[in-house]
Formats: sequence, structure tokens, C-alpha cells
Amino acid sequence: MPTDLPIRCECGTLQGTLRGVDPARGNRLICYCDDCQSFAHFLNRGEGGAVLDDFGGTDLFQTSPSRITFEEGAEELAAVNLKPGGLMRWYARCCNTPIANTMRSPQMPFAGTLHVAVDHAADGRSRDETLGPVRGTSLTQFAKGDASHLEAGGGRSLAMLGRILRLLFVWRLRGEHRPSPFFDDEGNLRCEPHVLTQDELAEVEARRDA
Repeated sequence: MPTDLPIRCECGTLQGTLRGVDPARGNRLICYCDDCQSFAHFLNRGEGGAVLDDFGGTDLFQTSPSRITFEEGAEELAAVNLKPGGLMRWYARCCNTPIANTMRSPQMPFAGTLHVAVDHAADGRSRDETLGPVRGTSLTQFAKGDASHLEAGGGRSLAMLGRILRLLFVWRLRGEHRPSPFFDDEGNLRCEPHVLTQDELAEVEARRDA
């Protein structure tokens, strides 16, 4: 049954809702890409296991932007581009809690929410029960340590890709790219992202690869 889950930053300043959560209406995966790892380190959240798992993976639940609302502290929402033209990576600047990843275009009905911001246990259920099982992994070649047990590709990853493409088509058909908490009614970004300079990116990558 679809349920509404709280979205909040660690300090509680930014609070919102992820509405109508249902494993059938989203896609859960673990992404091991170097950019997701860099995002955590940019926020100084790369250590301690709160954001990244033991192998550098980020647990994401992909949904449509129209299912996300912020009721309190929306002025604390900030964004960063690790590289020019890259994903919009949104976080709460009050406490550097990562919130979601989106495309830069307001027409793309996609938001990858990070598990650290979504209170999946609000109704007493486990993450698997609320968000569904992990349907696949992405870019495991960037995983840390001995990650030989991780799925590198194959049928399961292809099935996951097909699933998210189908969901994107349905979300766009239903107009679920708006309203969006990340874009205003005219399609403008709620805030301009900070694009890392080469020196800033090199510093973040050095922490990531240490």
C-alpha cells in the first residue's frame, strides 16, 4: 500500500514529505559511481557509513519530483555540480545532509532520493518493505575494497535499466515532472548550483581516494 514518508535533514531544519511511496512506483538501487562518492566527500559525509556503505555505495530510491514536497526550511536547500553540466546534487546546507539527485532540465521527471534523508522506518517497516528490494547495482567498477561479490552487470542490471526507463515514460506521460521542489513554475532552478572549480574537485577526489 502506498505510504507517505518524512524527508528531513539531520538537524531537522529542512523537512518534507515523499508521497505515495510504493515499491511498484519507484526504483531502488545501490550506486557505486565515483561522483556519488565524491558528493558524500564534498559534504564531509564520506566517512562513518552514514551515506556510503562499506564499498562506497549510495542507496537510492528513484521517484518523480512531483512526489516530493518541502514544508519547512526550504530556504536551506542548496545544489552542487561536481562538474559543469553534471547531475544536480541537492543537499541541506544547514547540516550538509544529501537529499536527492536530479537532472538539470525541469522536463525530466526524475529524482534519486538518498536513503539518509528518507525516514523509511516512519511506519515501523524495514527499508526493504517500504522502498522495495534493491533491484540492481550501478558502476560497481568504482566500488572500494574487495567488491568482487558485487554484481558487475548482466541480466539483473539490464532489467533494472528497463524498469527505470518504463517508469520515466509513465511519469512524463502523467506530468509528474511538476510541480517540483527543485524548479519553480517557470522551470527555473530554485537555486543556482555551486560548480566546483578544478582545485575544489581535486581536493574532494583526494579525500575520496585516500
